[in-house]
Amino acid sequence: MRRTGVPRDNGLVSRTGLIIDCDPGVDDAIALFLAFGSKELDLIGVTTVAGNVSAALTARNARLIRQIAGREDVPVVAGAERPLVRAPVEADHFHGETGLGHLPVFEPVAPLAEGEAADVIVREVMARPPGSVTVAVTGPMTNLALAFAREPALPARLAAVVVMGGARSEGGNITASAEYNIHADPHAAQAVAASGCRLVMLGLDVTHQVRATPERIARIAALASAPAKAVANLLDFAVETERKHVEGGAPPLHDPCTIAYILRPDLFATRPCRLEVETESRLTLGHTAVEFRVGPDEANCQWATRANAEAIFALLTERLGE
Repeated sequence: MRRTGVPRDNGLVSRTGLIIDCDPGVDDAIALFLAFGSKELDLIGVTTVAGNVSAALTARNARLIRQIAGREDVPVVAGAERPLVRAPVEADHFHGETGLGHLPVFEPVAPLAEGEAADVIVREVMARPPGSVTVAVTGPMTNLALAFAREPALPARLAAVVVMGGARSEGGNITASAEYNIHADPHAAQAVAASGCRLVMLGLDVTHQVRATPERIARIAALASAPAKAVANLLDFAVETERKHVEGGAPPLHDPCTIAYILRPDLFATRPCRLEVETESRLTLGHTAVEFRVGPDEANCQWATRANAEAIFALLTERLGE
């Protein structure tokens, strides 16, 4: 029987280590700050991938965020420089040329860790007991798909894969029906969906519920810590981007929802579903087909439908102030 979902009784924090696979990116950076500020997380490492900006910039940005957070104890490993099949699709119009909006950038002191992301994911997960590692993915799933291809036992070994990606009721944010992270590497996303891992998808259906209102940004900006000041800067840029490219309202907080879910799964509602990703159509490439009308044996994903936005921002604000 295919395993679906994540145990909801005690969450994921107390029993798993965490690898964050990301493409920072404004909202990826905020997700990293939330994770770095949550001491109960056993952070095994951060892996980076080309996505929002180039692989070189995402690797630099993850190290930069790590330095601001004072968490040089967490290794950062660079990964795939392009999608599995399709041509690269960057989103610097949403994240700025550096990937970090208006945040001042610098060359971080601590270097990248040795190795390549997919190999490091395999090594770290297979070296630990089954069910003791969760992977949070906040970018294209290229690294994880490569890791699954290199070690077929890996999907069953993981406690969960928690992904920011996809859309159903909300429609797409990069095309009419596709969310950016899935559209950027749909073949990788389909490989992960078909792998048999315990998959949780936090798509636009919930992240569009978690909005950075002026009041929420002000509470973060009032904090004295360097991570809080950086997050307030990033959110101000997100407000500008929303005004310029979308509807002009409060911007959604996409990627931090993955870390919030791992810390507090009770802040989200999910439903089991059958998830497939479109990889052939020119018009709907990266579309996530979410079918709730399936039995337990057919479901391969827990699809998030609701989020407690106020509690998620309260959690973020608390961790940034510590």
